[in-house]
Amino acid sequence: MSMTTRAVVCRAPGQPWEVTELELDEPRANEVRIKFYAAGMCHSDDHIQKGDAAMRMPVVGGHEGAGVVDAIGEGVTRVRVGDHVVCSFIPACGSCRYCSTGRQNLCDAGKNASTGEFPDGTFRFHQDGVDFGGLCVLGTFSQYSVVSEYSVIPIPDDIPFEVAALVGCAVPTGWGTAVHAAGVRAGQTVVIYGAGGVGSNAVQGAAYAGAQRVVVVDPVEFKRDMAKVFGATHTFATAEEASEFVIDATWGELADHAIITVGSLHDKVIHDAISIVGKTGQVTITAVGNGRLEENPGMLIGYQRRVQGAIYGGSNPLYDVPRLLSLYKTGHLKLDELITNRYTLDQVNEGYQDMLDGKNIRGVVLIDH
Repeated sequence: MSMTTRAVVCRAPGQPWEVTELELDEPRANEVRIKFYAAGMCHSDDHIQKGDAAMRMPVVGGHEGAGVVDAIGEGVTRVRVGDHVVCSFIPACGSCRYCSTGRQNLCDAGKNASTGEFPDGTFRFHQDGVDFGGLCVLGTFSQYSVVSEYSVIPIPDDIPFEVAALVGCAVPTGWGTAVHAAGVRAGQTVVIYGAGGVGSNAVQGAAYAGAQRVVVVDPVEFKRDMAKVFGATHTFATAEEASEFVIDATWGELADHAIITVGSLHDKVIHDAISIVGKTGQVTITAVGNGRLEENPGMLIGYQRRVQGAIYGGSNPLYDVPRLLSLYKTGHLKLDELITNRYTLDQVNEGYQDMLDGKNIRGVVLIDH
């Protein structure tokens, strides 16, 4: 059996997003069908549409989403029909080597993120005999989607869907990059490159961890202004201005941490980040793009600097998503302020252009039924 759903798809790299009707299979064993009400617009989807990141095509876009469980397959235990849920862009099976050692962000069940296929090699979206994958095996730019139960996390019914959607990727990625992956501590100096959806949450994480200076570098004035709302103590348009400030403020000791959350990774920002951290300083990279790490090893050895990659901010979604929503409810985490503009499924291309033009911290798609 199958149903019909309106979805935003990309048929080939470089082609624009397109709204179309797809057939959606019923959930199989350990799978869940979700009726989506909101989906976040992450830069990663734009990278895939542009062809900057590899993805099997055609694909249903979106990997941040929140909605209501509409149906469940045999054996599902994590959620029930009617539950409000947010999707985690990396599933958490709970039993693989990485989940069982507290590293759910590296769960083995996330291996098909770039193909959108289920573990048995099948797909749930179809059109005229063609299989469509869901980005990260989700596809949240759709009225309905079938996903693994490992990819859903129950949330309180009083959390707005548009807020909950962001806690599936941007919020724990940014927050976790500062708190978990970098391990920011009270009194430290942190420099964050890029103040979009992920960077703004890295700012919140660093501030909440007690950093004395949270320095943001972003060329867009609107994003620099918003960074102050999220806890930045100083903002600069260029890396050079930030470097001058950090040298002066720390009496030449430089920063403890540099976090890279720019929309598209490039060589210069990597070099700038390495140069701005002092002895035993750490550079944490969560941005994606075409940047290359080409540095003289002496830059690392002499100051015992570290460069580390981070996915999902080193977060454990089954634990961190509820915890972040709890911080939101108690007023310790700003999530409403992340949402700059709202769009319909038909406006996804417009939303991504606004993102590229620096008009959004986070755009959200509100899904009509």
